[in-house]
Amino acid sequence: MLDTSLDAVAFCEGARSLAVRGVRAGRAFAVHDWVADEVPVALEYNGISHAVMLATPLDLEDFALGFSLSEGILGAAHELYAVEEVVSELGITLRLQVASSAFARLKERRRSMAGRTGCGLCGTESLAQVARDLPVLTDQTPLEREAISRAMSQFFSFQTLQQATGAVHAAAWCSAQGEVMWLREDVGRHNALDKLIGALAAQDVDAASGFIAVTSRASFEMVQKTAMAGVPLLAAVSAPTSYAVATAQRARMTLVGFARQQDLVVYCDSGRLTLEPSLDNAHAH
Repeated sequence: MLDTSLDAVAFCEGARSLAVRGVRAGRAFAVHDWVADEVPVALEYNGISHAVMLATPLDLEDFALGFSLSEGILGAAHELYAVEEVVSELGITLRLQVASSAFARLKERRRSMAGRTGCGLCGTESLAQVARDLPVLTDQTPLEREAISRAMSQFFSFQTLQQATGAVHAAAWCSAQGEVMWLREDVGRHNALDKLIGALAAQDVDAASGFIAVTSRASFEMVQKTAMAGVPLLAAVSAPTSYAVATAQRARMTLVGFARQQDLVVYCDSGRLTLEPSLDNAHAH
């Protein structure tokens, strides 16, 4: 007899219930399970199409604002006047109305890219455009290692979509004490971070007073977006790349990898993160 006791019963926003079958612990089953939604999301600025991303259709206004800020299209949240969400059979279009200054920056970027061959990075067409100017993060508020451990221990309990589907990333903004205050999820790690950045900006959160934790590796794009948001520390569950470390050094960001339970690895410090006194004493002796 097939086991049907694992059927999904609760509503899960951002996912759909599909009939699946398989074998678990040697026993065949046929159930309904949650599968994360993934749809094409196009961003249009004052009527001009700029980018198409594959994303989870949740918190899309946060996504529009965060993407625009982290990519340097908007200089501040107030330059975004409105977001209209248009759904079609092909996906979702986000129609952004932005200030003339932001639109001028976007048009200048598009002119600089005209006639060049792409290099595979979002909206980037030359090596010079990869290493864009980043803010230097001068905030030196000390952060304790225990705060990162506390945040990571809370992380999973807030990831409702991940618990249901096992298919999405999360990005969270945490207080200096390690409390998870804001969290966004998406099938794409960059999208989750953009959604978080947008939420922080929309709520006028003092982002520099805490840190960001992510469930992914720390790529250079993740470091770059965190720096653009003015957040002085990024903690990732997985490893960083060498370019991510170099980018963090350039922005004077504290970069932490392999942040799991009580463990972590510091790749770029800038004097912000303090470890347990017992560890320091052990090295001293």
